Amino acid sequence: MFFLFELIFNFRGWKVKHFLPQDIKKCVIVVAPHTSNWDFIYGMGTVSIMKLNQTFVIKKEWIRFPFKRFLLALGAMPIDRNKNKFSGEKTSAVDSMVELFKTHDVMRLVITPEGTRSRVEKWKTGFYYVAIKAKVPLALAYINYENKTTGIDKIIYPTGDYKKDMKEIMDYYKNMKGKNNSNFSIDVELAK
Repeated sequence: MFFLFELIFNFRGWKVKHFLPQDIKKCVIVVAPHTSNWDFIYGMGTVSIMKLNQTFVIKKEWIRFPFKRFLLALGAMPIDRNKNKFSGEKTSAVDSMVELFKTHDVMRLVITPEGTRSRVEKWKTGFYYVAIKAKVPLALAYINYENKTTGIDKIIYPTGDYKKDMKEIMDYYKNMKGKNNSNFSIDVELAK
């Protein structure tokens, strides 16, 4: 199935420029810009070329017929935010994702912090707190339409100094171009 994404990726003239080091078995892969449905296709093409074992979380309600087999094959991991399987209490999305790192030997969790393809002025910050709580690095991935390149070329080990770490992340993404570039914005408050 990934072969189809790779075929489209190559046919449209895209290139993977940077690869995630294979020795990084656990990380949060941050992907930006995210301004188009095409991002998913080019992202999956990138995953195929990298031969990357990756996961993305999805509401458990999406894992049903007719999408179940397709989504699971692509790396979807259903989470139930309604109940913690140990305590029976409601749990946050961040805590649900942190649990995944505890129960898997390899967990490369993909998150798009913009949270939508529409323009946002503030990024969702759960990706940062997942990395902090799970004690894993952030792997900064990009889909740059300006030069038709993708990759993962910066690894950040969060220090706990939220403002400093987020400024470094915003500096990394500030010159990237999305397909619908007017929909892409770094989090200006965090870039200061």
